[in-house]
Order: sequence, then structure tokens, then C-alpha cells
Amino acid sequence: MPSPAYFAARRAEMVRSQLAARGIRDARVLAAMGEIPRERFVLPELIDAAYDDCALAIDCNQTISQPYIVAAMTELLRPLPTHRVLEVGAGSGYQTAVLARLVSHVYAIEWHAPLVEQAARRLTELNVQNVTFRCGDGTLGWPDQAPFDGILVAAGGPVVPDALRDQLAPGGRLVIPVGPLQDQALVVITRTECGFETQEAMKCRFVKLVGENGWKP
Repeated sequence: MPSPAYFAARRAEMVRSQLAARGIRDARVLAAMGEIPRERFVLPELIDAAYDDCALAIDCNQTISQPYIVAAMTELLRPLPTHRVLEVGAGSGYQTAVLARLVSHVYAIEWHAPLVEQAARRLTELNVQNVTFRCGDGTLGWPDQAPFDGILVAAGGPVVPDALRDQLAPGGRLVIPVGPLQDQALVVITRTECGFETQEAMKCRFVKLVGENGWKP
């Protein structure tokens, strides 16, 4: 096992060369990415690749997203310290941990029970206390905790689930990959006084958003 100093150096280099050099400007996002030990969220056999510029496999045939994508989605969400955020597709818990550094509370939903257990354990070990996990259908959102200042979906769906759009607070933002499995776009939906505004941020490719309003299991 490499030393903590080794991982700290890799993490700093990731922030410099993969994030800041590619246009991530939010200082709070860069700081959070520089603090969260990504090596704690990957499979043991992939620990040497924890800070590589790519997505990595995790359990249940899912992935931990490329660091740049995590940072870009977080920046697009525009998180503030007072915000309550819904995360759909918690996976390894890495994106969850980044969000938890930036907002008041994160409500994290994951379809796969083993991943929920792993993510919750990792965040407990890191003394992250402002996250509530739930195993279930993220396409339905979390109605009894809505509305949310931000919703981040770390899985790609064929359409934007109406339930997620409806659970945005006024001024809230929903960041979600949408489209066919091989040709998705990362879109940002903002709730305004007149309805919803949608902007496309970039092309992307994510694992399936499974659920009633997503891909079928």
C-alpha cells in the first residue's frame, strides 16, 4: 500500500492537470476534490489507478466516474453551503463525499444495496456526517425531503424523470445525463419563475439510470 503522502501528491496533481487545466474554476470544488481521498472509494486491486484520468469499475457492474466528470458536474450544480442536495446513483460514495464538503446536507439514493452499504461505511470512516443514504429507485426522487436546491444524477436515463424536475426548489438546478446508452448529453435544468430552462453542457456516457422512469432493470 502506497503512503498517504504518495496519494496526497497524486491528488494534488489530479486537481492541477485534470481539473484546473481543463477549465474547472470553482475554488470550492477544486478544494473538495483535493481533500477527498479517492483511493478509499475504488476496488483494492485498482488502488494504484485511483487518480488516473478515467472511470474505474466498482462492484455491481457500476463505475466511479472520471475525476473531471465529477468536478464538472459538481461545478454545474453550483452548490452553496446552505443547499440541500439530492444525489441519484451514489455508487461508490465518492461524488457523495465531494458534495458533502460543499453543501448543508446530501440525500443519496442508490439502486444497488451492496453499494449503499459500502458507501455509507466509507463516509462513516471519513467522519462525513451530513449524508443520508437510501436504497431505492432514484428516478422517483425523494419526495418526503423535497424540494432540493440541487439534484445531481450520476447515471444516464433515456429521458429526464418528471419526478426529479418537480422536486427542484425555485432556482434549483438538476444536472443529469440524458439520451441513448451510447450517445448521452449532460444537461442542466434550472427551475425559474416561468418554468424550466434546459442547457446542454457536454457529451458524456454513463451507466444506466435504472428505475420506473429510467431504463428497466
